[in-house]
Amino acid sequence: MTTWLLVGVFITGYVAIALEHSIGINKAGSALATGVACWTIYALSVSGQLPGEALLTAESVPDWFSVKLAYEQSGQASAHAEAHAADSKLAFEYLLDGQLLHALGEISGILFFILGAMTIVELVDAFEGFQVITDRIAAKSKVGLLWILSLLAFFMSAVLDNLASTIVMVSLARKLVSDRETRWFFAGMIVCAANAGGAWSVIGDVTTTMLWISGKLSPLAVMGQLIVPSLVCLVVPLFVVSFKLRGTVERPVQETGAGKKNLERWQIQLMFWLGLACLIAVPVFKTLTHLPPYMGMLLSLSCIWFVAEIVRRDLDDTTRSSTHVIEVLQRIDTSSILFFLGILLAVECLASVGLLETLARNLDSMVGNQSMIALLIGFLSSAVDNVPLVAASIRMYDFPQDHGFWQFLAYCAGTGGSCLIIGSAAGVAAMGLERIDFMWYLRKISFWAVLGYLSGAGTYLAMIWSQSTGS
Repeated sequence: MTTWLLVGVFITGYVAIALEHSIGINKAGSALATGVACWTIYALSVSGQLPGEALLTAESVPDWFSVKLAYEQSGQASAHAEAHAADSKLAFEYLLDGQLLHALGEISGILFFILGAMTIVELVDAFEGFQVITDRIAAKSKVGLLWILSLLAFFMSAVLDNLASTIVMVSLARKLVSDRETRWFFAGMIVCAANAGGAWSVIGDVTTTMLWISGKLSPLAVMGQLIVPSLVCLVVPLFVVSFKLRGTVERPVQETGAGKKNLERWQIQLMFWLGLACLIAVPVFKTLTHLPPYMGMLLSLSCIWFVAEIVRRDLDDTTRSSTHVIEVLQRIDTSSILFFLGILLAVECLASVGLLETLARNLDSMVGNQSMIALLIGFLSSAVDNVPLVAASIRMYDFPQDHGFWQFLAYCAGTGGSCLIIGSAAGVAAMGLERIDFMWYLRKISFWAVLGYLSGAGTYLAMIWSQSTGS
């Protein structure tokens, strides 16, 4: 009963998010309500019972809980009436300390990462740093500009990651395209490009990083096998879309007179290249220290913050005020952060009760074909978080490093989230930056995302078949 209630609340929340404009309720409010409601239902239902066997063996279980589990398995506790109350208290403490606190820690890491990346990008923008790129992009046709931005996002996401790359490229698109509908379309294709680019690098997407850390993939092998399918995932929809797009883009009007900032060329160049270096330093920091990515992002933010405070000292009062970091922080879209918090809380609740792992195991038993399982996981990752699905797959299978299943799973989990705008962190970031409507993305972008996803998947399977027959 509890399971179906959780699923019902989750689906209702998704529908409310999708119909944000129709019902007149901001998606952040719907997402927060869904996340809190899911955990509340779980907390109320856990009284008097212990979590399932899969949860009892989770790595987050404290030592005292392992002792209690052994005690339970011995059959001694069931003989006492007091055991029921002890079990209820223990189960609830496990929910709070072993699951909710653990989930909140992971979610907070993602939110701090997004907050840091958004602030760096906004700070570069405050110093008009994106002029360094926009002045060099001469393309005015929609087709040419779309290809340039998409390919930049594709390769940038392999060096940074798909989330940071999306934030940078969507912000860049705002400087190049004034029409909102066209800019939304560009942002949607940038999401597809960033997710495709992140799939072929072990630091480009969180699921590929998980498989790398777990010893399932090696960096050079995944690059060699997945760069072509990932590129096909982007190029095929871009090629088809190129026949549909017509006309040129109109750039936003540049500020003149009193609104124009009094900045020297070296100041603009300094803040742009420093911002880019700070973003690139994040995966380097993670590799060297093994600390979570958000720690590197916060360090990068502090570095560019220091430099910005020094540079702005010699500016006039108007420019100094608009480049103040506190002023920049006020321009960050807080509602998108809260939306992300709510939706991740809901998904983590489903993972905590074992629903996502059960889903992955059911796929294994019902489908059987490993390639089809990876393909379905990719589609599912557009609706629910791909991390617990990939984590369940890592526990279920014992294939050797760089086995075809792990490589295909990395591709599918990394690119499948593009099918819906809330299916990936990159999509959620773009949704917050540009206020993209869920249903608009479904109508205008999802088809192209699915086309690219299936094209890349077919390319990978054809490559594997060719290699196997050739050998």
